[in-house]
Amino acid sequence: MNTPDQSPLPQPLLTTLRELILQGRQQVLRAVDMVQVQTCWEVGRHIVEFEQGGQARAEYGAKLLPQLAKTLSHEFGKGFDERNLRNMRAFFLVFPNWNALRSELSWTHYRLLLRVENTQARQWYMAEAASQNWSTRSLERQIGTLYYERLLASTDQAGVVAEAQQNLAALPAIPPEFVRDPVMLEFLGLPDTGRLLESSLEQALMDKLQQFLLELGKGFAFVARQQRISTETQDFYIDLVFYNYLLKCFVLIDLKTGQLAHQDVGQMDMYVRMYDDLRRNEGDNPTVGILLCGGKDQSVVRYSVLHESEQLFASKYRLILPSEEELRREIERERASVEEAQSHAKRDLPEAGKA
Repeated sequence: MNTPDQSPLPQPLLTTLRELILQGRQQVLRAVDMVQVQTCWEVGRHIVEFEQGGQARAEYGAKLLPQLAKTLSHEFGKGFDERNLRNMRAFFLVFPNWNALRSELSWTHYRLLLRVENTQARQWYMAEAASQNWSTRSLERQIGTLYYERLLASTDQAGVVAEAQQNLAALPAIPPEFVRDPVMLEFLGLPDTGRLLESSLEQALMDKLQQFLLELGKGFAFVARQQRISTETQDFYIDLVFYNYLLKCFVLIDLKTGQLAHQDVGQMDMYVRMYDDLRRNEGDNPTVGILLCGGKDQSVVRYSVLHESEQLFASKYRLILPSEEELRREIERERASVEEAQSHAKRDLPEAGKA
């Protein structure tokens, strides 16, 4: 016979409470979305009206957004950097009527819509995204596959719609997308949390590698962890960023806990090129990328230098940066240490439950 503590939960009550909690969370997210969209629209409106008012003359107008971005991003985070301020300004210019916007859509939705040059297509995508409850990934897919244009040109519109719905349904299910939205997080005052969902193993390895590189004592100065760099429509995260004052260059480190793939090498090459373009200052040498891949049976290290023709610099970084063997030994040692600690913790759980 069940004791009071062992009585089964009433399923109707549990179902009702779950629905209430999920609805409450959705309402909170929707409310934040609406406030963020309105704030971005108002920021854009004020910038445009200031410019149109005549105060922003040609020589000053070119400096307006960079100066605003410097002050606002310092006070409120990178969600108000120059790139996002340009997006907000464009947002107001493209959607000057606030009442015509759809409250179901987030700021990330609208950033994607800004990419659509055709006015009719943009309005259609906005309406469909709202009525069909498209996620930002779904909207990006539909825009990228020219869904609107294919519908107009097709004699079998039902077939095009069915195919699009099937492709959207095939998108892998992930936890709520807002968790990975750095603009949302920074808007809420939580900067540098764009990757809340990293595995504990990878986090632990990065902790050790960061400490290892600083203790190596070859000119490393820590700059950032999980640093975001952005294109017009996508955000990327670099695991560790250092500045090496002996080499006079930035050093980017990306850790892959699985096996090395050719896409990883291409991604690091893109990081190096973007960092040189966005962050490298006058007098800095080319950015260096270090790609670490820690598998069960191997650890692979790849160095990337943007300008291979600068042989003098290439020889310098080989002398000053940790060798491949040093990095390989470190990642193997720390991976074994972390996995052993995790294994002990799992073995201790049953004993803790008996206590």
